[in-house]
Amino acid sequence: MTLKNGVFLYLITLAVFFVIDMIWLGIIAKKFYRRFLGPLMSPKVKWGPAVLFYLLFIVGLLVFVIRPALAGEMPLYALLYGALLGLISYATYDLTNLATLKDWPLIVTVVDLIWGTVLGGAVSYISVLLGRTFLKL
Repeated sequence: MTLKNGVFLYLITLAVFFVIDMIWLGIIAKKFYRRFLGPLMSPKVKWGPAVLFYLLFIVGLLVFVIRPALAGEMPLYALLYGALLGLISYATYDLTNLATLKDWPLIVTVVDLIWGTVLGGAVSYISVLLGRTFLKL
């Protein structure tokens, strides 16, 4: 894969991730997080750490899931291993919070683990399909 194709694939994946996650955070789960994490939530989003997570998570999906799935023409691989990487990534955050923060809600951890799994799988699968289409791989 050329550098140009790699950058294009990164941008595709970033866009897919951003759209799906913003629908989740901004519409579907907004009230859920306010209900269970309201007192812990900052009045303003700290965009630096959020953007850094997105950028790094996309690198992980590309290196460990999307590029191998494209090379082997295995979209199902992308779905399954993307889901696994999403689960592991979100579990790192949520299980650490559950273990170390007073009154961290178990329901938030459960929902986040499910969301990370769905998000990682969906983003990887869609990105592989788009990558195959637009990059003619």
